[in-house]
Amino acid sequence: MQPMESIRFRPMQKADVARVAELERICFRTPWSQAALAGELKNDVAHYLVGECGAQIIAYAGMWVMFDEAHITNVAVGPDFRRRGLGRRLMLCMMRSALLFGATMMTLEVRETNYGAQALYASLGFVQEGRRKGYYTDTGEDAFLLWNHDIALTLEQAGVSITL
Repeated sequence: MQPMESIRFRPMQKADVARVAELERICFRTPWSQAALAGELKNDVAHYLVGECGAQIIAYAGMWVMFDEAHITNVAVGPDFRRRGLGRRLMLCMMRSALLFGATMMTLEVRETNYGAQALYASLGFVQEGRRKGYYTDTGEDAFLLWNHDIALTLEQAGVSITL
């Protein structure tokens, strides 16, 4: 297996959609369809990054940027690459991209039982500011609504260059 440093992030392209849809099916109970993901490439507010190890896409994340807010839509890391800091690196890349597209803050929903993701987001300055009752229709679980109101500060604290 390649070292985590050799993983690179780049914008998602049309040729990546089938693999990203495969990651969705592997990682989530109610995955987005390949057609929905392909549609995101035509969505002017949507921005997606994929993480590659060699020629294989092993992670991806998406967001919608509207005015000064970025809303994370999806974050997935393949099972073989979890618990190695990749999710954190991917989220920091998303924050930097959000800044480049004019956002200053970021929001997302997370399952109330997804403790690993909640810990990651807390470490990145996200705080719970709401709850969406029954948000996840597959289990009836609530979603916690998380916000980071200063993504530039989070990037600075993480040592990520934010020079635009």
